[in-house]
Amino acid sequence: MIEVDIVIEGGRVVLMDDGDTVIPEGAVAVDGEQIVAAGPLADIRERFLGRSRIVVPDSLIMPGLINGHTHAAMTCFRGIADDMELMEWLNGYIFPAEARNVNPELVYWGSLLACAEMIRSGTTTFCDMYIFEEEAARAAKAAGMRCLIGEGLFDFPSPNAKTPAEGIACARGLLERWAGDPLVHILVAPHSLYTCSPSVLKEAKALADEYRVPYAVHLLENRAEKDQLREKFGKSALRFLEEIGWLTDRLIAFHCVCMEEEDIRLFADHGCRVVHNPESNMKLASGVAPIAAMIAGGIAVGLGTDGCASNNNLDMFQEMDTAAKLGKVALLDPTAMSARTVLRMATCEGARVLGMGGDVGSLLPEKRADIVIIGLDKPHLTPLYNEYSHLVYAVNGADVDTVLINGRVVMRERKLLTIDEGEVMRRVTEIACRVKGSLEGR
Repeated sequence: MIEVDIVIEGGRVVLMDDGDTVIPEGAVAVDGEQIVAAGPLADIRERFLGRSRIVVPDSLIMPGLINGHTHAAMTCFRGIADDMELMEWLNGYIFPAEARNVNPELVYWGSLLACAEMIRSGTTTFCDMYIFEEEAARAAKAAGMRCLIGEGLFDFPSPNAKTPAEGIACARGLLERWAGDPLVHILVAPHSLYTCSPSVLKEAKALADEYRVPYAVHLLENRAEKDQLREKFGKSALRFLEEIGWLTDRLIAFHCVCMEEEDIRLFADHGCRVVHNPESNMKLASGVAPIAAMIAGGIAVGLGTDGCASNNNLDMFQEMDTAAKLGKVALLDPTAMSARTVLRMATCEGARVLGMGGDVGSLLPEKRADIVIIGLDKPHLTPLYNEYSHLVYAVNGADVDTVLINGRVVMRERKLLTIDEGEVMRRVTEIACRVKGSLEGR
């Protein structure tokens, strides 16, 4: 008998392995930060003794969800500007609101609120791009969440950097300060091709190459952006990126709504990765990304919520449901974007997109113990015929009961253990009053 820290026992265990294994009555053994074993309940009980037991007989036990693209601190701007086109939304509302209000305090408390929302809805890892990302890192660390974050880089001054050189220096500082942290990982994050000059893009790529980390960018989010970039570069955006050496297997591209066959082929040939954000794209009427074609072409695709100013929540279960249904209606094909495909985008494929496939995304031995437990004793989850179908089409974030990240229980029976929700919501409400005041008279 091997003694371990925690044994989770009794539920249906969804491994998210290559064989799509589901164990009807299973258990997971966790020791320290790692999963030691996952298998039938009788086998785990025979081999392992848990110092702590989590007994959940009527439940689903699955890997934590991976939100591949968000702007965590933008919880502070939830609902600030809705029902408008992307560039009007950005230039008329979001950028001015950020210029007047974003500071370290807003980013810390807004990111901590996002962490509370994400943990409550089963997300254990998120990829973030924003400003003052040192504060986002601190918030994630305090919450016990796993993250991949990058300081947003621009041609023009941001609240945290007066020049592109200052932005690059800030990104370098993050890479150095958080090197080796078990939860906080850093990427290089130029905002987009329309807010960054070729020189900034090249400097960002050089920094990512120096530290051998991923780099990420908003790309081809709508038709107007695609046309603008073709005029700017005199060629397609992806041909320009290929010329400057940007197309590699460390590139993570957000949105990619307007990718054509040649673009998909270029991305696949270079091993580039994509994060799909269907609800944000729908709300901003940006279009429908050709995700089924990307996956068929061999591109690794993850799933993200985008920020709360354009979604307006961080519930990855809702995002999965939307991704599956939008993919079907876009192609008028009910077999497109199956529940299996979408669930993998939010777990094991999402981990691969972020360069974390060896650590998270499935419940396999030696992987980090990022685990979500969903209670099934609810009318809308009865009966259960197929676990994958349930997780994509029936479960919602409020069904998550317990969450472990890196072997640590961060929520137990809907009670957050690492975040004082009341204090966080009070702080963000105070910040929102100041934001509203700054925009009065628009």
